Amino acid sequence: MQYNVIGLMSGSSLDGLDIAFVRFEETAGKWQFEIAEAACIPYPDVWIRNLTNSTGLPAGDYLLLHSAYGHYLGNCVNDFLEEKNLAFQVQLIASHGHTTFHMPSHHMTAQLGDGAAIAALTGIRTITDLRSVDIALGGQGAPIVPIGEKLLFPEFDLFLNLGGIANISANGEKFAGFDVCPANRILNLLAAGVGKEFDENGHLASQGAVDQGLLNQLNACDYYKLPYPKSLSNGFGMEVLYPMIQKAGLRVADGLRTYVQHIVFQIGRGIISLKEEMYGRDKLRLLITGGGAHNRFLTDRLKDILGPLDVECVIPEAKLANYKEALVMALMGVLRWREDINVLHSVTGASKDSINGAIWSV
Repeated sequence: MQYNVIGLMSGSSLDGLDIAFVRFEETAGKWQFEIAEAACIPYPDVWIRNLTNSTGLPAGDYLLLHSAYGHYLGNCVNDFLEEKNLAFQVQLIASHGHTTFHMPSHHMTAQLGDGAAIAALTGIRTITDLRSVDIALGGQGAPIVPIGEKLLFPEFDLFLNLGGIANISANGEKFAGFDVCPANRILNLLAAGVGKEFDENGHLASQGAVDQGLLNQLNACDYYKLPYPKSLSNGFGMEVLYPMIQKAGLRVADGLRTYVQHIVFQIGRGIISLKEEMYGRDKLRLLITGGGAHNRFLTDRLKDILGPLDVECVIPEAKLANYKEALVMALMGVLRWREDINVLHSVTGASKDSINGAIWSV
């Protein structure tokens, strides 16, 4: 079977809306894909403010924002279709939405972006709400990308996404994974202290020094003591870690260097635990994607600690590195439409695998 699908992803780093037009082909359970077209649409300042402040809104205003953001997404898709000459080629849209509230301990997660609005504006069947069934089954609702890693990238053993939040997963005897720590969102906030949107190639961090006291404080946070499955809300980075860094009063370069070391330490710790549990002494291949894959200083530090552990770090070509999550959202939409499993309970801790997603047709 062949499927032509658009995947939409908005991450916690707020760098923009990722859109990927993907062609899938499935034969006897084997999947192939091509990211035919892709784009990242930067958010205007008004939408950065809207999404950043969404969790403090009264209920009525929040629902109005949910509708408005759905219309925004629909218009972005229409512009993308026109620019890429894709009219009448898309069978399905799968939209992750923008996560606002994520409280799996209360069986609740919420993403902005009304699917009805997307479907109405585009005239294309749309699938949204890709986490809620897993949450209702007692899962973390995250990470959800591992279903795509399992089906699309069987040649890799480990996966690392360096987005607003870093998460890792492993394809061993079972598929396991978890959110590691906030990543690009904090790095971008620190870089903003010297007027930069982000620390290109980790240049600023490379000029700084690690503050051991702050590093110890960051690493001592209770979340890092929890066993997986576990997941993070955006609030952990913004309300817990970032204030710690601000309070330390470091130079921007030193803050960045210290936080890079925090990311590397936590990722290394997570990969070591997964490797010991699932692979023993085997040599493994790790696929690194997300915006942080372009941060050379960060990835070099990861290679420094993972190389001696016989973990080979692989950074793919830019299109896959940038749009892997949008790619997997597209796949999850196809699986939902087929009524196939699209979230793995071995990763999330739910009581069973599940089929997630609400379907909106016009």
